[in-house]
Amino acid sequence: MGQTTRTAENQAGTARSRHAWHPSSWKELPALQQPDWPDKLALERATGRLASLPALVKSAEVHQLRTELARVADGNAFLLQAGDCSESFDEFSARAVRDKLKVILQMAVALTYAAGLPVVKVGRIAGQFAKPRTSETENVNGTTLPSFRGHMVNCDLPDQASRVPDPERLTTAYNQSSATLALIGAFSKGGFADLSHVHSWNLEFVASSKEGKRYNRIANEIDQALRFISACGVELNAEEELHRVNFYTSHEALILPYEEALTRVDPFSGSWYDSSAHMLWVGERTRQPEGAHVEFLSGITNPIGVKIGPATSPDQLIALCSRLDPERTPGHLTLITRIGHSKVRELLPPLLEAVREEGFPVVWACDPMHANTITSTSGRKTRKFDDILAEIRGFFKAHQEVGTRPGGVHIELTGDNVTECIGGLDDLAEDQLHLRYTTTCDPRLNARQSIELAFQVSELLRS
Repeated sequence: MGQTTRTAENQAGTARSRHAWHPSSWKELPALQQPDWPDKLALERATGRLASLPALVKSAEVHQLRTELARVADGNAFLLQAGDCSESFDEFSARAVRDKLKVILQMAVALTYAAGLPVVKVGRIAGQFAKPRTSETENVNGTTLPSFRGHMVNCDLPDQASRVPDPERLTTAYNQSSATLALIGAFSKGGFADLSHVHSWNLEFVASSKEGKRYNRIANEIDQALRFISACGVELNAEEELHRVNFYTSHEALILPYEEALTRVDPFSGSWYDSSAHMLWVGERTRQPEGAHVEFLSGITNPIGVKIGPATSPDQLIALCSRLDPERTPGHLTLITRIGHSKVRELLPPLLEAVREEGFPVVWACDPMHANTITSTSGRKTRKFDDILAEIRGFFKAHQEVGTRPGGVHIELTGDNVTECIGGLDDLAEDQLHLRYTTTCDPRLNARQSIELAFQVSELLRS
């Protein structure tokens, strides 16, 4: 596509983005992946209650995240976005939140040291309760049922009544998100995130297996760095910044009535922001430039992510950038590629070149999970650790060839010892998947696989 054509499309996108946007303007456009709510009055009552409740996140925190992501876009920080595929109402506990945060903090320490840069920590948490589905129905034990769309919408029990979309679940999602945010604040600011503690957890991981010792060098270097800082007279226990972290939340902005109800006016700037999370993203199935989801995200000031799959052309990507970031604001737009380990080296470079040519100051992040999902012989969805790592390596290599910046990774994980993805240090085999397969949707890396991945990415950053 030529420069003249792209410029014309950019101008058109800018003009569209400046129309009279309001939180409900998405209703004027086609909205995919929305539940068929049987009781519309109940939906109105639920969203009305949500609209009257306090914001889940503060506008100042949203602006702070955008500032930190602008550093990522400039190459002065690295993004780690990680968490559950789909959060569960049934498995919520302080322990589950703590363990998930612990894994992300361990990953961040390894990445910080390897990159020599701050790591921006964004969780898929406190709102990731809904999932897009390929089909309206699914077969469960020989029975055709409406698809499970996440606990924000319906229940995963295998019966017709449980699969009916229930608007009261929107309020439950709000309440659990509020409780999760309170726990995250307590853990991230109350000493749990202490750098020395997190590093000791990584040392335990390295020492826990013969295979883990391959990462001993990085772990020892971090240990020596901490000792050096202490020897220089810096009191590690007295440095507040070593005992707390900034941790942000994100989820896919899928169920638009929920997002609309939680959209507020920023008291400082007068602009709109979605108070349901610090960062929102639009998925591969709902990112049509003239669709309802892109329309909604085009009007809020939150940092925005867009999932980019293998069928995305440079023209389509530029149209999306023009709709979502017409002012070219650093830190506002993150492009999250999910191309597949066998295609990333071929398909990613033209996209990198197109966005660079148009001057969009985006963050490039790699989601190595979604395009590498396979079905095991037992019928369970799974992912191979080696395929996940191969896509990340291809992502880094493509950026190296084009001369652009690999800005981060986007990972589905859990703090639990699940058996959902194949491979890793423990060499999890396909015939072990049934042991602890607990995901409500897609397979996740377990804690040890996640930390191993962080050390692998650390080696890429160092090289």
